[in-house]
Amino acid sequence: MNLHLAQASGPRRDPLPGLIALASVAAIGAALVSQHVFGMEPCPWCVLQRLIFAAMALGALAAWSANAPGLRRLALALTALLSLSGVAAALWQHFVAASSTSCNLTLADRVIAMLGLDASLPEVFQPRASCADAAVDLLGVPYEFWSLALYVLLGAAALFALRRTAR
Repeated sequence: MNLHLAQASGPRRDPLPGLIALASVAAIGAALVSQHVFGMEPCPWCVLQRLIFAAMALGALAAWSANAPGLRRLALALTALLSLSGVAAALWQHFVAASSTSCNLTLADRVIAMLGLDASLPEVFQPRASCADAAVDLLGVPYEFWSLALYVLLGAAALFALRRTAR
């Protein structure tokens, strides 16, 4: 009887990709609260990091919902690669862009403009500050380092889930 119930409910899903997706969406939510409630206007690199978190959420959801192991592995690998791009964006923002008074026409600006997200979803994806003006701390830690830490954590989680899927 128990075997029949297990088959009826379908294959057991790994919750880790779902948690990665939730954490990615929560990061975007925290950024939006920081912007719209606390007046922390985003620079292009901040907005690019939101976009990377959104792409990670989609990749993780694809991994969570995929029935084919190959598709699950592909989605998890993409999520892990996106986390690396988030690490790079956070580091670039801190060590290069934050010391510049103008971050116009950077890679971040070009990606956002090319995708048209600043026009279609301006409350989420429109840069509203220079990189130097957007350099703020949260609990004594630069804001982008919080993103960096979450990218590292979520990337490690994606690799762990990928390793479990490969077995």
